[in-house]
Amino acid sequence: MRHRFDCRVYYEDTDMAGIVYHANFLKFIERGRSEWVASLGIDQRQMKTRDGQVFVVRRIEGDYLSPAYYGDDLTVLTTADKIGGARMVLRQQVCRDETPLFEALVTVVVLGPGGQVLRLPPELRRALS
Repeated sequence: MRHRFDCRVYYEDTDMAGIVYHANFLKFIERGRSEWVASLGIDQRQMKTRDGQVFVVRRIEGDYLSPAYYGDDLTVLTTADKIGGARMVLRQQVCRDETPLFEALVTVVVLGPGGQVLRLPPELRRALS
């Protein structure tokens, strides 16, 4: 299952040359992951208030392939690459048209109220099966 999230590059996303500042690609993929989770029917605010559980990024491995510019329309593609007992690895791409500009492998875990790593929620597993 591949999720698509569209966004536009705003002036605030760029440096003085009008090129997207490198750290903002991480913001774009974060938005893509949040929308992907919501599209699976998982309410992250409810997870936190009801169970004290939150998704956190454990690891990101990213490759900058080509710059994005002020005014570009971008697409963030998110795909579940590996689902384990307590973590999932997501493959994410930021593209302009069909051209990949940034690619990342993102490892996500769920933390409980005391900061301990927990098994992935059953509703997430159901949504992904």
